[in-house]
Amino acid sequence: MAEKTSYFFCGVGGSGMMPLAAYLVASGHSVRGSDRSRDQGKSEAKFAALESSGIRLYKQDGSGVGGGVEALVVSSAVEETIPDVKAAREAGLPIVTRGRLLADLFNNSKTRVAVAGTSGKSTVTGMIGTILSEAGRDPTVLNGGLIRNFMKGSQDYFANLRIGRGDLFVAEMDESDGSISHYQPSIAVLTNIALDHKPMDELEALFGAYLERTVGTQVLNADDQAVKALAKKFDPKKALWFGIQDFSGDFRAEDIRLRPDGVDFVLNMNDRARHPVHLNVPGRHNVLNALAALGAAVAAGVEPGTASHALSAFKGIRRRMEIVGSVNGITVIDDFGHNPDKVAASLSALKDFPGRLIVFYQQHGYKPLERMRKEFGRAFADHLSPNDLVLLPDVFYAGGTVERTVTAEDFAGDLRRAGLKALWKPTRDELLGVITEAAHDGDRVVIMGARDDTLSDFARDVLSALS
Repeated sequence: MAEKTSYFFCGVGGSGMMPLAAYLVASGHSVRGSDRSRDQGKSEAKFAALESSGIRLYKQDGSGVGGGVEALVVSSAVEETIPDVKAAREAGLPIVTRGRLLADLFNNSKTRVAVAGTSGKSTVTGMIGTILSEAGRDPTVLNGGLIRNFMKGSQDYFANLRIGRGDLFVAEMDESDGSISHYQPSIAVLTNIALDHKPMDELEALFGAYLERTVGTQVLNADDQAVKALAKKFDPKKALWFGIQDFSGDFRAEDIRLRPDGVDFVLNMNDRARHPVHLNVPGRHNVLNALAALGAAVAAGVEPGTASHALSAFKGIRRRMEIVGSVNGITVIDDFGHNPDKVAASLSALKDFPGRLIVFYQQHGYKPLERMRKEFGRAFADHLSPNDLVLLPDVFYAGGTVERTVTAEDFAGDLRRAGLKALWKPTRDELLGVITEAAHDGDRVVIMGARDDTLSDFARDVLSALS
């Protein structure tokens, strides 16, 4: 990476692609890109921000792959039917995945903090970045979610990137595309292991290999049985354990006090020291996220008291239980929940406090719904009451060949059979009308789903309609 290179990013508007492209531009490389969403006229402000950052945009028709481009960057698996890929093949250009390219940057750093797991990765990465930044360590951070501490305005699309020291790199890992296998961390966080993009045996193999490649400290969740089972294969002297339920951990949370806008608790460091922690993000699941971040920061050399105090500055991640606004006593919340664990964690945090929930849930992808249909159903049924309302539009479809074996309408039937009020309508406009008719003083409307930038726009539309 010492030599300056000209890259073309296919799908440059993706949540993982944008910050990497911006990082390369800031490092002196030339970057061009294309995106299917831009061609469809979506998210105009985001693509304007990309152009303003120095990235030249083209239609996704192969026309931009030429004129000095030295490598094509793709998000994960190479789709040979995409014109940009065809053009790169014809020109004999190397094709590299986003994960491989980021891993090369990450692995060249002296202190390499990696965050992996089924849920909580973006939040933990943001927390670690905030602690290290507040402690004056000037980290480079690359995350999947927008870190509100690093936002320069409400429409800052690059807040999942912080460019700091090159020798201190914090990055969120991605197991969904297998790119986690490229990273060699010196500090490895593993938040949890649960069914998501891949079957459990594949996940355990990926995360096991991830821990095996770690040369330094493994920061592990003592409350997660799958993590505990996996860790038995490795040197126990490398492990730093955190938890709430398992009181044998090195970093334990005690005296937990939930607030509507956050959590207070005491960090007990294996009975050697106690430090108060004030979180400004809600939910019991964020206590575990905070413990993971504190463990990683301490492993990176930050004093525990300093780390605990610095964490109070963390403002959260965009679309993680983010309050869009309130009108007429109704609060609208934007949330990224999209796998059973994330959905359950968000709903559990919301149900810690009174008030009816109206949950608009857009499933991302037909295959995940088919694979985890029962687990998704359980996440809603276990945490909602018959008084709550679940609204389901059609499954989000991003293109490609897919079998629509299970639909959103099928899933609505599952929820009704579980005793919940659930309604499917094919379009958002129809469900917007349902929300405005049904919502009343004291309700919370949650717009939940992933991989679709327009969900945040819809959340604002809901707030506007309710007013």
